[in-house]
Amino acid sequence: MSEEHLPYQPAPTAPPDPAFHTAVPLTELQLAVVRMRAEVGKVIVGQEHLVDLLLIALLSDGHVLIEGAPGLAKTLMAKLLARCVHTGFSRVQFTPDLMPSDLIGTSVFDPRTTAFEFRPGPIFSNIVLVDEINRAPAKTQSALFEAMEERQVTVDGRTYPLAPPFMIVATQNPIEQEGTYRLPEAQLDRFFFKLNVDYPKLEEEVAILQRASGGMAQLSATAITPVLTVEELMRTRELVRQVRCENKLMHYIASIVGRTRHDGSLMLGASPRASLAILIGARAQAAILGRDFVTPEDVQTIAPHVLRHRVQLTPEREMEGLNPDQVIQLLVKQIEVPR
Repeated sequence: MSEEHLPYQPAPTAPPDPAFHTAVPLTELQLAVVRMRAEVGKVIVGQEHLVDLLLIALLSDGHVLIEGAPGLAKTLMAKLLARCVHTGFSRVQFTPDLMPSDLIGTSVFDPRTTAFEFRPGPIFSNIVLVDEINRAPAKTQSALFEAMEERQVTVDGRTYPLAPPFMIVATQNPIEQEGTYRLPEAQLDRFFFKLNVDYPKLEEEVAILQRASGGMAQLSATAITPVLTVEELMRTRELVRQVRCENKLMHYIASIVGRTRHDGSLMLGASPRASLAILIGARAQAAILGRDFVTPEDVQTIAPHVLRHRVQLTPEREMEGLNPDQVIQLLVKQIEVPR
């Protein structure tokens, strides 16, 4: 199932109607989303659904893996997301010779104090861009585990907390296989979303060329003005957690994830972490649309992005040319939609 076939519901492009009232005050959240979309739209042409999904992940406090061919602005999208928030940003280019200490930091001997002093690495930031994550070996990949799951880093027996908000945005190129390392399933499971970036449409590529003719600065992250403080981001996240999800919809989510563990086309199903991700993602989706309650459509929109990297096809299905999105689409259709 390609991205355009998902039941995508766009975020509002205009300020919310003040006459529409909800039990959860969502006006601040919706205005923040409108402003962030406008800022990102100064640089990125099209890709509205990817921008919205990145914002949903940001509001859901989840990490994102972005996959696509070179030149599709994967890195730029992560930079723009970070620029929209008044917060720290760091970028790490993963390479085969990158060591864990290059990421998390190391203890350095200080001759003045005759003691070891910890020098934090680039992981000690708020939004961390990990470029080409599949180019680093397993030893370096493992350095991300504790940071992604527990928001802390342990070095030489001491634990150092990572200041909130903390979000990993990783990119990878699915085309090149030489010099890459497949991400372990345990690490993939810690990514909230996996987003696939496709080539732009003809009219979108023409618009990119027209912007570039006015100077490449118009296609740079420097064109973005921060619109959200850390305090505002934390408040909007709290609003997302207040969005209601009825028990029958929680059963719907659990049924979808549970079916992945028993489907004949899959040799590996999704974990309960996937159920939790669908729940919080559906709440964020509802919130940016101005609703204080989750609908089945919210669940259906979020589920493919949560599940596609958490399931594995059987060799027979792979030989038939199926991909995880197609299997997930068929699987979701088999689950009765609550009314």
